[in-house]
Amino acid sequence: MRIKMKKMKKTIETQHSSIGRRSFIKTAGTGMIGVAGISILASAEPGSEKEFIKRTKEERLKQIASNSYAVNQLFKRRTYSGRAESPENIELKKKYGEITLLDFPRFTKDIYPGITAMDLWSSLFGDISDDSMFTRTERDGQIRFGDFDPAVPSSKRYLDKLADKIASTGIKAVHISNNAPRNIADLNEESRREGVRVAKLWLDAARIIGVRSMRVNTGGPQIIPASVIKGGYPQNMEIVPYLKNAIESFKEMADYGEKTDVKVTIENHWGLAADPINIIIILNEVNSPYCEASPDFCNWEHEYMLYNGLEVLIPLAKSMCHAKRWTRFPDVDISRCVQVLNDAEYKGYISVEYEAGGDPVAGTLKLLDDVVTDLK
Repeated sequence: MRIKMKKMKKTIETQHSSIGRRSFIKTAGTGMIGVAGISILASAEPGSEKEFIKRTKEERLKQIASNSYAVNQLFKRRTYSGRAESPENIELKKKYGEITLLDFPRFTKDIYPGITAMDLWSSLFGDISDDSMFTRTERDGQIRFGDFDPAVPSSKRYLDKLADKIASTGIKAVHISNNAPRNIADLNEESRREGVRVAKLWLDAARIIGVRSMRVNTGGPQIIPASVIKGGYPQNMEIVPYLKNAIESFKEMADYGEKTDVKVTIENHWGLAADPINIIIILNEVNSPYCEASPDFCNWEHEYMLYNGLEVLIPLAKSMCHAKRWTRFPDVDISRCVQVLNDAEYKGYISVEYEAGGDPVAGTLKLLDDVVTDLK
């Protein structure tokens, strides 16, 4: 079986090296599943429980994705008067160099040996020397540039260029952690519709660069409304309209995602999604294979959500989850989190999102090693 698996893997790698950009982008999102999923489980004696066969380190690394947000301090950013870059970021750029998203595929290949997938943060898209790629607002007499706008001609050329970089390095983009679509559960219908419109533009962009899943934040109240006593029983009718709007929005995005072949995912990332039960409600009501969870190890409101929240959400995730070490939960038990993934037989990508201070590259490398060591 191992010899057969190695031959199959070699065949896949040979195919990837010989195909052009369009073929690479089209097939990249499923490459890891095809390799990492082979022979993970084997049956023992007839009638016995299944037992894990631990993959080689090389095979386990194929399940890991680099995370651009984790090293966002290295990225070239727009500067404004009165807002200087921090001395810490300047020193990090001296050490590792300043990069853009176009450099990130090569950065991933050079800095994280064996990693062949990337999780891209939406706020790092675009060439900041070309203002036409970004939304803009006027405030206090000043023009402020906002999110990357995937719909304009200059942005489409940029996405083509990024797709070329992805294909030439062989480091595929598998997920976008997206903050651009906002107000998805908003009670203001115009704001909600605008959020869905922006999400659809990004789903089109994701298809261009070969991404197969994209996080969209639920939005909603920053603090979940509390129940009140009515008729002697607690009721929470205030949250219902937000959930209703979120369900409607994610249904529409999932339908559009099916057309683009890009899944829409919900991360435990504030708003309604701070409570994993709300995520389950939305996913169950949407009821689409193009809408799923993408749980994060640490994005919880309190310590008792750690591990328990992950156990609840990981069965609903097929494409992406975030392994994290964070200043808010610096002692998170990574081994226990990975065991939750192993127990659920999770086969999707694991993005290493280090946010615990200090050198983000060194922190990411340590987190990566901790995850891979315990991954089966």
